[in-house]
This record gives sequence, structure tokens and C-alpha cells, in this order.
Amino acid sequence: MEVVANQKYIGSTPRKLRLVADMIRKMTPAQAVLTLGFTQKYAAQDLSKAIKTVLANAKQQGLDAQKLSFKKIEVNEGPKVKRFRAGTRGRAKPYVKKMGHIKIVLTDEKEGG
Repeated sequence: MEVVANQKYIGSTPRKLRLVADMIRKMTPAQAVLTLGFTQKYAAQDLSKAIKTVLANAKQQGLDAQKLSFKKIEVNEGPKVKRFRAGTRGRAKPYVKKMGHIKIVLTDEKEGG
């Protein structure tokens, strides 16, 4: 059985989220939450919240959290917020604030079986 959770419009860039997601991809969800608690990256907080959400969804469906594993951790691009900073001589210096979406799929089935 599969359990899915989506976190949208996260105020961290997708690239920074992917760096942390790649670090925990091969772990169990319980190990990942523990590891992210000690990770010094800001994106680790958002990823940890998403994993806790999907674990709560699994518990609601009556699944054992110890037998679950990651099937997919997907980090996609969200909308971009365009802003500008005032420059010299009345110019505008544009910059973009990027957002990310996280999709986590857990499964209780064994891989390669």
C-alpha cells in the first residue's frame, strides 16, 4: 500500500531542497527524521515536516511506521515571485524568489521482491 503527502509553496529553492532530499533518499523514514533534526541546512526543516506528515497519513491508514520505506521523494519547482531592489540613478535591480513543491510516497512493499 502506498501513502502520499504533498507540501506546496515552500519558501526554499528546489535546488536546496534536492540537496537535502538526496541525502536521505536511501534511509528509512524514521532514520530520515532523526538525521534531518541534526542537519545544518535550512531546507531540512521543511523536508522533515513533510516526512512527519506522510508518516501521520500512514498511521491514519493503519500501517506500521517501522515497515515503511521511501518509494519516491520528488522536489519540483513552484511559482517564482519577481521582486526588485532599488539601484543607483533610479534603476531597478530585479531578482526572483523561487518556491518548491515536495511530494513523498511511502510504501510498505519490499523492493525487488
